Amino acid sequence: MADPITTRSRSGVSAAAADTRGRALPRWHYLVALAAGATNTLSFAPTPHGGWLELVIFTFFFAWLTRSTGWKSAALTGGAFGFGNFVSGVWWLYVSMHDYGGMAAPLAGAAVVLFSLYLALYPALAAGVWSFCAGHARNGASNTDKPFSPTWHGALAFASAWAISEWLRGLIFTGFPWLASGYAQVDGPFAGFAPVAGVYGVGWILALTAALIVQALLPLLPARVLADSGGSQPTGSERSIARIAVPGGIALALIAAGLLLPLVQWTVPANAPLTVRLLQGDVKQEMKFEESGMRAAIEQYQQMITSKPADLIITPETAIPVLAQQLPPRFASAVRDFSDSTGSAILFGAIGGTITPEGRVVDYTNSLFGVTPGTRDVYRYDKHHLVPFGEFVPWGFRWFVNLMSIPLGDFARGAPVQKPFIVHNQPVAVDICYEDIFGEEIARTIRESDTPAGVLINSTNLAWFGDTIALDQHLQIARMRSLETGRPMLRATNTGMTAAIDANGKVLGRLTPYTIGSLDLTVQGTSGSTPYVTSGNNTVLAVSLLLLAFGFAFGPGITRRRNGNNKPQ
Repeated sequence: MADPITTRSRSGVSAAAADTRGRALPRWHYLVALAAGATNTLSFAPTPHGGWLELVIFTFFFAWLTRSTGWKSAALTGGAFGFGNFVSGVWWLYVSMHDYGGMAAPLAGAAVVLFSLYLALYPALAAGVWSFCAGHARNGASNTDKPFSPTWHGALAFASAWAISEWLRGLIFTGFPWLASGYAQVDGPFAGFAPVAGVYGVGWILALTAALIVQALLPLLPARVLADSGGSQPTGSERSIARIAVPGGIALALIAAGLLLPLVQWTVPANAPLTVRLLQGDVKQEMKFEESGMRAAIEQYQQMITSKPADLIITPETAIPVLAQQLPPRFASAVRDFSDSTGSAILFGAIGGTITPEGRVVDYTNSLFGVTPGTRDVYRYDKHHLVPFGEFVPWGFRWFVNLMSIPLGDFARGAPVQKPFIVHNQPVAVDICYEDIFGEEIARTIRESDTPAGVLINSTNLAWFGDTIALDQHLQIARMRSLETGRPMLRATNTGMTAAIDANGKVLGRLTPYTIGSLDLTVQGTSGSTPYVTSGNNTVLAVSLLLLAFGFAFGPGITRRRNGNNKPQ
């Protein structure tokens, strides 16, 4: 297929002269990248063992990326891949904005598209940075018509640029690391790296392995196939066994290491096992904050809490949708009496706030309150990492929030590190809603606590997103937190997925979404620190920045020498 006419040709430069200055990629190149990104959504939950599919897709993506001829085409290829992945992977945001937020359908759809375009900037950045560090983008105009050839420093640059871009996506504008590539590896070949380097480190290993596979396979392709696809034709020396076996062998070694690392026990059982009850009330979102719905929810959860004792009973986020100081006396006394008489510790979600001497309520918080037997003290955890638009309004976006009918606009933030809730001598660390997608914050809580938690708890309400893939994706994220920290995770949700996960990321049990019930089981807490808990994201960031600096400084020279040695005869 002939390449389209380049910009220079349209402006009066001959086609022959333009070809020496740069080879334009056909438009279908970017459509294929977009389709690959959309297919990558299938790697994530609920697809079983989707990590293997993701490895195949990333291998294709990197091979496709090597067809680019400069940083612009590389960035566009990465951006197209990212947009396909995000628009198909977070479409459920439409449900919260339109179905429950009341936003007009065209506006909600446009918001999802625009948000996906923003998220796509990060894989575009990764691909653009890779093109510079791989050396081709700064080799001069005479070489820009040659596609990239996979190299060692290029493979390391791709892995590092990818990890940095995902970390930035989880940081900028309070962060949105949903669909970070490492999450698909929970049941994939690289899950064993999670306690070592976290979800971004897993993504680094994934990207490196994909690049090495391409580096090993490319010399095996017939010269005619490479020429038709725009790839560089390898010479006889490039077909040597070493050029195939070494990168291929390292890729296989990384896969083997990922499969064997789960045999390492980073944490050990600590304290007696806890019997737990995770409650799922299935309260309809459209009724949750209506007066009749609030009364019904309080009565329902009072009955569910007091129906059966356990060491620990947990309700979903804002299961009791009123200010804590305004709890109905009947509910408060029933829960307290039940706790004292049965020895049950109870965590329930409600609204926190401070009442001024004038009687005004200020500093509303999204909170969990804990009741323990035999004491009048009430534990309190205030959510720290708030959801933009749902729990706070970013500067300049009040107009956007006004397009929706979502209650509870602005909350105050809790402290970054808060004390654990003690249940029968077992410290437990709690978080609310999507706080558990920020692994570094959970690792920090364990690392900086005077009494490190042995059990993790996530209390959430995903009813905002309907019966969509968001429920499965969030459960997969929670499993990654267990792998990173070596600790079990308990999830109590309003509509699903209510589940218990052991310290190895295995789901011990779950409730069917959109049903009313409780999940009763026993969980064993742990103690000790995984490497990720000890260092957080610092390891993968330091390695990535060092390798990118090396690639940026020396990559162009390496590529020039390589191209110089491989000029067509």
